[in-house]
Amino acid sequence: MIKHVTKSTYEAEVLKSNVPVVVDFWAAWCGPCRMQGTILEQLDKEMSADQAKIVKVNVDEEGELAATFGVQSIPTLLFYKDGKVINKAVGVRDAAALKKILGL
Repeated sequence: MIKHVTKSTYEAEVLKSNVPVVVDFWAAWCGPCRMQGTILEQLDKEMSADQAKIVKVNVDEEGELAATFGVQSIPTLLFYKDGKVINKAVGVRDAAALKKILGL
């Protein structure tokens, strides 16, 4: 299940996660973000909880968090492993590209 994270939950959900994490920075008014969201929802159904997890950050509600990570365009995906960013993707990415980045 995809969780929505905030500044107060980011550390626990992302930085201290024991599995790789995909962080989707998005906004409700963003058409490409909605497309990416559909792809992420499908990917989430295909993955087990011990493979990776997906979380979302609404940039309109969490602007400070988005700024902290240099998010200037949406959708932006940050890929974390062991609390560190291992990859970044700006724009819509298909499921195959996401799986490749995650090593699935």
